[in-house]
Amino acid sequence: MERPADLAAAIDAAAEALIAVLDSAASRHQVPPTQLRVLALISSRAETNVNRLAELLDVVPSSASRLCDRLEATGLLRRVADPRDRREVRLVPTPAAETLLRELAERRQRAVQVVLDRMPQRVQHDLLVALLAFGRAATQVVPEQKTDPAARTA
Repeated sequence: MERPADLAAAIDAAAEALIAVLDSAASRHQVPPTQLRVLALISSRAETNVNRLAELLDVVPSSASRLCDRLEATGLLRRVADPRDRREVRLVPTPAAETLLRELAERRQRAVQVVLDRMPQRVQHDLLVALLAFGRAATQVVPEQKTDPAARTA
């Protein structure tokens, strides 16, 4: 089967539609999207400190620290000393943050399910198979191609 010429464009459009659905489900929160992203990153990485967070966000450490200050002020984040190295400060989401993230994930899944329910069952199954294959391909390590130095051109 030949790949349609507009497959990449269709995937891009579907991703935009998905983002709109997810953003709509998240819009009920008073927490800005950047702060939600920080909480999600910290929640999924137990050993995160401000410098590592800055790397993940691709910002300078002072910007990451200010984000943490705001989250700490709202009771969604705590800074705690690492028990193995008291000079190291870890970022830990509070129980309120964990609840917020869990509720957000549930709302987002319900919003996506509403869209899926509009699709025929067979198409839902095909979508699942395609998404699983896409996920595998996206995370597949591609070996570097070795080029023949003699084949190089100027």
